[in-house]
Amino acid sequence: MHRYRTHTCAALRPEHVGQTVRLSGWVHRVRDHGGVLFVDLRDHYGVTQVVADPDSAAFAAIEKARSEWVIRIDGKVRTRPAGTENKDLPTGEVEVYATEVETLGPAAELPMPVFGEQDYPEETRLKYRFLDLRRERIHRNIMKRGAIIDSLRRRMREQGFFEFQTPILTASSPEGARDFLVPSRLHPGKFYALPQAPQQFKQLLMMSGFDRYFQIAPCFRDEDPRADRSPGEFYQLDIEMSFVEQEDVFQAVEPVMRGVFEEFADGEAMTQKFPRITYADAMLKYGSDKPDLRNPIEIADVTAEFSDPSVTFNAFKRVIEAGGVVRAIPAPHAGRQPRSFFDKLNDWARGEGAPGLGYITFEEGGSLPQTISDTHLQPSAKLLEGKGPIAKFVPVEIQRKIAFKLKLGAGDSVFFACDTPDKAASLAGKARIQIGTQLGLSRTSGFEFCWIVDFPMFEWNEDEKRVDFSHNPFSMPQGGLEALETKDPLTIKAFQYDIVCNGVELSSGAIRNHRPEIMRKAFEIAGYGADVLEAKFGGMLKALTYGAPPHGGIAPGVDRIVMLLCREENLREVVAFPMNQRAEDLLMGAPSEVTPKQLRELNIRTAIPQAPAAQKG
Repeated sequence: MHRYRTHTCAALRPEHVGQTVRLSGWVHRVRDHGGVLFVDLRDHYGVTQVVADPDSAAFAAIEKARSEWVIRIDGKVRTRPAGTENKDLPTGEVEVYATEVETLGPAAELPMPVFGEQDYPEETRLKYRFLDLRRERIHRNIMKRGAIIDSLRRRMREQGFFEFQTPILTASSPEGARDFLVPSRLHPGKFYALPQAPQQFKQLLMMSGFDRYFQIAPCFRDEDPRADRSPGEFYQLDIEMSFVEQEDVFQAVEPVMRGVFEEFADGEAMTQKFPRITYADAMLKYGSDKPDLRNPIEIADVTAEFSDPSVTFNAFKRVIEAGGVVRAIPAPHAGRQPRSFFDKLNDWARGEGAPGLGYITFEEGGSLPQTISDTHLQPSAKLLEGKGPIAKFVPVEIQRKIAFKLKLGAGDSVFFACDTPDKAASLAGKARIQIGTQLGLSRTSGFEFCWIVDFPMFEWNEDEKRVDFSHNPFSMPQGGLEALETKDPLTIKAFQYDIVCNGVELSSGAIRNHRPEIMRKAFEIAGYGADVLEAKFGGMLKALTYGAPPHGGIAPGVDRIVMLLCREENLREVVAFPMNQRAEDLLMGAPSEVTPKQLRELNIRTAIPQAPAAQKG
């Protein structure tokens, strides 16, 4: 007999009845039923019920066992008494009558229980992550993560992609997030950087003649953590293809994403053909470039309506005259809500830094005029008349134009956000989510995908008062060199695209700039001189001058894919050993101080900021 087990804790079935078996695992819980002890013995694979009564030679040893002790049990498989079967367990028709027990690893008093799914403070969970990972839900998440990565790899290989590995120690880049720097012992005063992404290397592979690349790539960025972004490190499905246009990338990636979600979605509905939404339309209709399409609400621009001379709502008019806009967020059936619904939304808006959300609620009035056609209202429907705090400042005909544009009827409401274009879009987008959730319009199940396309190539950096790259600096501008030389940079679009699912940005990608003269001009517009370009991207620039194929790619985030498929809202629930919100590894004690000897070897001297001295009273 094997030293530790003949079967796993998920293997036993009625056909094993009568056999003598050996199991090893953790004591999940112990129950005392009138002197008869029941142990749920757990291992990686499942749970088996073990029984010992006072006549069993194992009774005394089991009586001493506590939760999370590691034990070995010998015993005979028997059928559970009628009425005590557990249909939730694969092993639920049988139990093991214990004849011998060996304690393999006793456990101290637990700082947190493994049995059950109680919420515990993040600090406790991460400090004792090895216990947290024993819990059923998170253990299942980590196993699903591995299965998802296996599926991604298989689907990529089936499409003719080959997996490569790229360097972890590389050079620092001036764009993007902060680098993690690694001092060089052999080259005093110089540093490697951990890669924010394998961007340059995968492009260089295309220039080296490898046609289809992929990698489950570790990436490192020194940026602030949030629920959908791990601090420090994350993994992405990195992809690059040669001799492709934007649509070719879509056709290659879409089946992979759709396939893996169908495999792990447990039958939930999902998008079959990912719609293409321009960045401009996304910002207008959804107030975000990562819209959750399970919410049916679409925002509309009503700046023209509020600019009409007959409108006397000066709070909006003054903003419009200063270059602002008005966005309208429809709220179907909100007119049936109590006044508190509207008050709470206004309180929420003020919490977002806005003065509030103006609104109008529509009621029935006179006959429908002939000037309004193709409306969803029946010809016999009544005219709509608005009620609410700002309705008296908006003539009824303007109200009806707004209702017609948003396809609203009696009993519906509309909220307004008025500010600069960026701020109005942001507030309207957040309000869309609030309204969709509170009115029960947004679905909470299923997976709704879309492509966001036509991102701006450049944006205005308000802090530094200059034009900057808005996305990936290696992207091909639409219109090529001619566009860079003749157009206002802020009007140029790039062949850049994102995959979004349920309001989560899963991936960014682009058709790359494979012409050195276009690359030089694009970086010049963004304020990078030829010397900086040569110093930071000399290898890439040189490769472009020796025959570079048109190429493009994308990099879906593995952690976010797993998070969605595990129905979790925080990446820490799908990463085995995550850091906390302060980018600390509480289990291993990182970041940590190092010895003076280590610093001397690296020619480094630390300069710890001093806390400000307390002022004397």
